Amino acid sequence: MRFEIVTLFPEILAAAEVGLLKKAIERDHVQLIAKNPRDHTTDRHRSVDDAPYGGGSGMVMMPGPLVSSLEALDADRAGPSHKVLLTPQGTPFTQAIAERLVTQPALTLVCGRYEGFDERVRPHVDEELSLGDFVLLGGEIAALTIIEATARLLPGVLGNADSAIEESHSSGLLEYPQYTRPKVFRDEEVPAILLSGHHAAIAKWRREQALVRTKTRRPDLLERASLTNEDKRFLRELAEANRTHEEPES
Repeated sequence: MRFEIVTLFPEILAAAEVGLLKKAIERDHVQLIAKNPRDHTTDRHRSVDDAPYGGGSGMVMMPGPLVSSLEALDADRAGPSHKVLLTPQGTPFTQAIAERLVTQPALTLVCGRYEGFDERVRPHVDEELSLGDFVLLGGEIAALTIIEATARLLPGVLGNADSAIEESHSSGLLEYPQYTRPKVFRDEEVPAILLSGHHAAIAKWRREQALVRTKTRRPDLLERASLTNEDKRFLRELAEANRTHEEPES
């Protein structure tokens, strides 16, 4: 999959070329391309920003260098790309969006700086995404986050194909607790069920633990998670047990 970043700091890509992502690049599962808008300026200062019309603080990124960067990438690429503007005004990025983006042959991420983009950039992208309700210095960290979250879903990137299926948010729930050696660490033992070798019982325990963890930490996720009848029964029993435990003694 081809990832393109429109950024004033193309050196940011070096931060992505580590670990499994580096191996994915070496195996041609992933391709990273940087495009600097300064290469598409027309003045001797290579200006990419200017003061906002109407007054106000800060500087705004001009549309010309950004749109020309997108057009240059289109000319260099054999097929289309899904173009994303990274902005605090965008839709919050989620695992579901990563699963949708990974179906694209190419993904172009446009990183802002300063006080944001000239409004006339927006018609040249397909959607706008945000990491959340906060503001960063620029879109580069958001771009790296989206690249990693999306690239790891590609076949061959993860060593274990099941990892991307069982982790937090992939099923709409938080992931169940994980344990490894030693069996006892500072008097805390690994749950006996995980040492039983009973795969069906382990799967049931893990599902229930995922439900408990999600109910405790992110109850909002349960409203849109795909729950089975067995999940719903377990949650009802859990709620009843909690009510009984909280009832004051008469």
